[in-house]
Amino acid sequence: MAIRPILRFPDVGLKTVCQPVDVFDQRLRELADDLLETMRAAPGVGITAAHIGVFLRVVVIELSRDEGACHFVNPEIMFASDETARHVEGSVSMPGVTDEVVRPKAIRVRYSDLNGAEHEKEAEGFLAVCIQHEIDQLDGVFWIQRLSRVKRERLVKRWEKLRD
Repeated sequence: MAIRPILRFPDVGLKTVCQPVDVFDQRLRELADDLLETMRAAPGVGITAAHIGVFLRVVVIELSRDEGACHFVNPEIMFASDETARHVEGSVSMPGVTDEVVRPKAIRVRYSDLNGAEHEKEAEGFLAVCIQHEIDQLDGVFWIQRLSRVKRERLVKRWEKLRD
């Protein structure tokens, strides 16, 4: 396992649409291990391969060490509730900057595990937020794009000050 460099906003890689994984092998498992170690070091609760410049549809989420990490390969949202919820979001690519984002409160996601077996999972609350957030990143949608223009501009200015 290795801690990999994380792309920082506004790196163009964060706008890249990731390609599906079609080979489930040791290299994929090593990538997932690196993602987990990188995410923990950041620190964060979710990360995609895109965050480290690998443009494959791979997500790692770990809400608690006790429960362990969840790996989502080629995730796809099959259902999203009409009911929404507000949650504070941020990114390992823009540390120190957060804001509230409105997303569907509950989802059902189809994905493969690291061995290529397909699964479906229902999620609500914070896990649902994390899955949606990371799938957005796989689709080249950085989380601040979910904010109003005014909020987005304010956060970008704050990020620029933090980076200086």
